[in-house]
Amino acid sequence: MRRATPEDLPAIVGMLADDHLGAERESPDEPAVYRAAFDRLDKDPNQHLVVAERDGATVGTLQLTVIPGLSRRGSTRALIEAVRVHTDARGDGLGTRLIEWAIEESRRQGCVLVQLTSDATRVDAHRFYERLGFEASHLGFKMML
Repeated sequence: MRRATPEDLPAIVGMLADDHLGAERESPDEPAVYRAAFDRLDKDPNQHLVVAERDGATVGTLQLTVIPGLSRRGSTRALIEAVRVHTDARGDGLGTRLIEWAIEESRRQGCVLVQLTSDATRVDAHRFYERLGFEASHLGFKMML
Protein backbone atom coordinates (compact mmCIF):
# COMPACT_ATOMS: atom_id res chain seq x y z
CA MET A 1 0.00 0.00 0.00
CA ARG A 2 1.23 3.47 -0.77
CA ARG A 3 -0.07 6.98 -1.29
CA ALA A 4 -1.48 7.46 -4.80
CA THR A 5 0.35 9.66 -7.29
CA PRO A 6 -0.93 11.38 -10.43
CA GLU A 7 0.59 8.53 -12.45
CA ASP A 8 -1.88 6.15 -10.79
CA LEU A 9 -4.93 8.06 -12.01
CA PRO A 10 -5.57 6.10 -15.23
CA ALA A 11 -5.52 2.80 -13.31
CA ILE A 12 -7.66 4.17 -10.47
CA VAL A 13 -10.26 5.62 -12.83
CA GLY A 14 -10.24 2.38 -14.82
CA MET A 15 -11.07 0.43 -11.66
CA LEU A 16 -13.77 2.93 -10.68
CA ALA A 17 -15.40 2.52 -14.09
CA ASP A 18 -15.11 -1.27 -14.21
CA ASP A 19 -18.62 -2.31 -13.11
CA HIS A 20 -22.24 -1.57 -13.95
CA LEU A 21 -22.46 1.41 -11.59
CA GLY A 22 -19.08 2.93 -12.42
CA ALA A 23 -19.63 2.55 -16.15
CA GLU A 24 -22.56 4.96 -15.82
CA ARG A 25 -20.92 7.60 -13.63
CA GLU A 26 -17.23 7.66 -14.57
CA SER A 27 -15.61 9.26 -17.63
CA PRO A 28 -12.12 7.83 -18.13
CA ASP A 29 -11.80 9.88 -21.33
CA GLU A 30 -11.84 13.12 -19.27
CA PRO A 31 -8.52 12.95 -17.39
CA ALA A 32 -8.54 16.65 -16.49
CA VAL A 33 -11.51 16.28 -14.11
CA TYR A 34 -9.77 13.45 -12.26
CA ARG A 35 -6.47 15.36 -12.11
CA ALA A 36 -8.26 18.38 -10.59
CA ALA A 37 -9.97 16.12 -8.03
CA PHE A 38 -6.66 14.40 -7.25
CA ASP A 39 -4.99 17.78 -6.66
CA ARG A 40 -7.74 18.75 -4.17
CA LEU A 41 -7.41 15.43 -2.34
CA ASP A 42 -3.64 15.55 -2.30
CA LYS A 43 -3.63 18.97 -0.60
CA ASP A 44 -6.08 17.94 2.14
CA PRO A 45 -4.38 16.27 5.13
CA ASN A 46 -7.65 14.50 6.03
CA GLN A 47 -7.76 12.68 2.69
CA HIS A 48 -5.79 9.50 2.14
CA LEU A 49 -5.99 8.13 -1.40
CA VAL A 50 -3.97 4.93 -1.50
CA VAL A 51 -3.19 2.25 -4.02
CA ALA A 52 -2.02 -1.32 -3.85
CA GLU A 53 0.71 -2.14 -6.29
CA ARG A 54 1.77 -5.53 -7.58
CA ASP A 55 4.65 -6.10 -9.99
CA GLY A 56 4.66 -2.40 -10.86
CA ALA A 57 0.93 -2.28 -11.65
CA THR A 58 -1.73 -0.44 -9.66
CA VAL A 59 -4.24 -3.17 -8.76
CA GLY A 60 -6.26 -1.75 -5.86
CA THR A 61 -7.35 1.54 -4.36
CA LEU A 62 -9.41 3.20 -1.68
CA GLN A 63 -10.00 6.64 -0.25
CA LEU A 64 -9.98 7.19 3.50
CA THR A 65 -11.40 10.46 4.82
CA VAL A 66 -10.77 11.51 8.42
CA ILE A 67 -13.70 13.55 9.75
CA PRO A 68 -13.35 15.57 12.97
CA GLY A 69 -16.67 16.04 14.71
CA LEU A 70 -18.62 17.18 17.75
CA SER A 71 -20.89 14.16 18.15
CA ARG A 72 -19.81 11.21 20.25
CA ARG A 73 -18.09 13.59 22.67
CA GLY A 74 -16.02 15.33 20.00
CA SER A 75 -14.92 12.14 18.30
CA THR A 76 -13.12 11.79 15.02
CA ARG A 77 -14.38 9.16 12.59
CA ALA A 78 -13.14 7.82 9.29
CA LEU A 79 -15.01 7.16 6.08
CA ILE A 80 -13.86 4.52 3.60
CA GLU A 81 -14.88 5.12 0.01
CA ALA A 82 -14.16 3.97 -3.52
CA VAL A 83 -12.73 0.57 -2.62
CA ARG A 84 -11.75 -1.18 -5.82
CA VAL A 85 -9.61 -4.16 -6.77
CA HIS A 86 -8.61 -4.77 -10.38
CA THR A 87 -10.47 -7.70 -11.94
CA ASP A 88 -7.22 -9.65 -12.39
CA ALA A 89 -6.27 -9.24 -8.70
CA ARG A 90 -9.54 -10.34 -7.10
CA GLY A 91 -9.85 -13.39 -4.91
CA ASP A 92 -6.43 -13.35 -3.25
CA GLY A 93 -7.16 -11.19 -0.20
CA LEU A 94 -6.14 -7.80 -1.57
CA GLY A 95 -9.51 -6.25 -0.71
CA THR A 96 -9.14 -7.47 2.86
CA ARG A 97 -5.65 -6.00 3.09
CA LEU A 98 -6.93 -2.64 1.78
CA ILE A 99 -9.69 -2.51 4.41
CA GLU A 100 -7.33 -3.65 7.17
CA TRP A 101 -4.95 -0.84 6.19
CA ALA A 102 -7.83 1.66 6.38
CA ILE A 103 -8.88 0.43 9.81
CA GLU A 104 -5.34 0.63 11.18
CA GLU A 105 -4.78 4.08 9.67
CA SER A 106 -8.08 5.21 11.20
CA ARG A 107 -6.85 4.08 14.60
CA ARG A 108 -3.52 5.83 14.02
CA GLN A 109 -5.42 9.02 13.18
CA GLY A 110 -7.30 8.81 16.50
CA CYS A 111 -10.66 7.82 15.05
CA VAL A 112 -13.22 6.14 17.31
CA LEU A 113 -15.08 4.50 14.45
CA VAL A 114 -14.72 3.77 10.79
CA GLN A 115 -17.71 3.72 8.49
CA LEU A 116 -18.49 3.08 4.86
CA THR A 117 -21.42 2.91 2.53
CA SER A 118 -22.07 0.40 -0.19
CA ASP A 119 -24.60 0.64 -2.98
CA ALA A 120 -27.70 -1.41 -2.19
CA THR A 121 -27.10 -3.56 -5.30
CA ARG A 122 -23.59 -4.66 -4.23
CA VAL A 123 -24.72 -7.70 -2.25
CA ASP A 124 -21.34 -9.45 -2.52
CA ALA A 125 -19.62 -6.34 -1.14
CA HIS A 126 -22.06 -6.30 1.79
CA ARG A 127 -21.08 -9.86 2.72
CA PHE A 128 -17.41 -8.93 2.37
CA TYR A 129 -17.72 -5.97 4.76
CA GLU A 130 -19.75 -7.98 7.26
CA ARG A 131 -17.11 -10.71 7.21
CA LEU A 132 -14.55 -8.03 8.16
CA GLY A 133 -16.62 -6.95 11.16
CA PHE A 134 -18.70 -4.09 9.78
CA GLU A 135 -22.36 -4.00 10.78
CA ALA A 136 -25.26 -2.65 8.75
CA SER A 137 -26.41 -0.03 11.24
CA HIS A 138 -27.95 2.90 9.37
CA LEU A 139 -30.20 3.65 6.47
CA GLY A 140 -28.40 6.00 4.09
CA PHE A 141 -29.78 8.85 1.99
CA LYS A 142 -28.24 10.77 -0.90
CA MET A 143 -29.26 13.72 -3.01
CA MET A 144 -27.58 14.47 -6.32
CA LEU A 145 -26.71 18.16 -6.71
